[in-house]
Amino acid sequence: MATSTVRFFTCSPRFTRPVHNSNIFFPNFSRHSVSTFTLGARSRRLKSTSIVNSAAAVENEAPVKDDAKPERKKRVLSGVQPTGDLHLGNYLGAIRNWVALQDSYDTFFCVVDLHAITVQHDPKVLLNATRTSAATYLAAGIDPAKSTIFVQSHVPAHTELTWLLNCTTPIGWLERMIQYKEKAKKAGENVSLGLLGYPVLMAADILVYGSDLVPVGEDQRQHLELARDIAKRVNDQYGGRKWKKLGGRGGKVLTVPEALIPPAGARVMSLLDGTSKMSKSAEAAGSRINLTDSKDQIQQKIKRCKTDSFDGLVFDDPARPEANNLLSVYQLMSGKTKEDVAAECASMRWGEFKPVLTDACVAHLEPIQKKYAEVMEDTTYLDSLLADGAEKANQSAEWTLKNVKQSMGFMPPIRK
Repeated sequence: MATSTVRFFTCSPRFTRPVHNSNIFFPNFSRHSVSTFTLGARSRRLKSTSIVNSAAAVENEAPVKDDAKPERKKRVLSGVQPTGDLHLGNYLGAIRNWVALQDSYDTFFCVVDLHAITVQHDPKVLLNATRTSAATYLAAGIDPAKSTIFVQSHVPAHTELTWLLNCTTPIGWLERMIQYKEKAKKAGENVSLGLLGYPVLMAADILVYGSDLVPVGEDQRQHLELARDIAKRVNDQYGGRKWKKLGGRGGKVLTVPEALIPPAGARVMSLLDGTSKMSKSAEAAGSRINLTDSKDQIQQKIKRCKTDSFDGLVFDDPARPEANNLLSVYQLMSGKTKEDVAAECASMRWGEFKPVLTDACVAHLEPIQKKYAEVMEDTTYLDSLLADGAEKANQSAEWTLKNVKQSMGFMPPIRK
């Protein structure tokens, strides 16, 4: 509804009220205390007659719209496990895309260390990788002035909300998760409860910040769908009037997030198998290029990567997954378009292409590696930044957790 602003002056300007059409509310003025009305850029001197006459004058003025309030930025949350050195798959599939989101969204990026212990792990590696992962975020272009950067375990609401959601989530939903089936088959009798339940933790990570959007690759779509299903279930069981009767605001308890799919590089494959995702957990170090690899290491890994015996190099041939993967990496590391890369490499043989790919990777990673070294030289600064991020993240997470607990009927803490 259009509004105009009415300013009342007696001895001094003390009141400003919105005017909605002709429905004007006046404080307890005497009949002769109103002397000037200002509507937009126009002013007129009115005779001090009566409130009725003043209201009529205002009604004849053209309504002036207030300046629109800036829209709230949608919140985006994402994170990477600190289970080893971050590699091209993490960077091209996730972190590099995060950088582009910072100006358009309210971005929260965490090091998801709680997810790193669902399988057997080395505590020393976890401790070191948590800090190096955060340093890599900064080196890759995540700006702490624009984004909230923190460690997952530094925000207790993650685990507390996980328990609340565990008690709402049917176990059948978890047993259908593809990654659980695959990892449980490998783990055998050593499969942990954490491996079964970690998708609920992932849901809590997303929901605890009221995230609107979550950057995901195709392999993570199922986990996001689970988070959406859990949020809807909580809203149905505890939201709306049921929550309002308990003293809450009513409506939805949890925000139902949407997927944010990057336009390219959503899934980078292994250098040794074009049908398998590049992974930190793969035993063969040659299957991945780490962001901290030296020029010689990158050169050797690309030199030994799996190729095929076809002539020329093309995208999108199902019979040539390695060609499609390596061309995609080259496209993303060089900054060229898919069309330009296709034209450049169409007649190349693997012996010609591999040095070109190596040079592109080395050139792209050089400034990242330089920034990473600078950050790791000043761990006091890094730790301070993570502490600030955790403080901000805790404030947001506690608000969501409070709402969920209230809607579920938990008694609030008693303050003395």
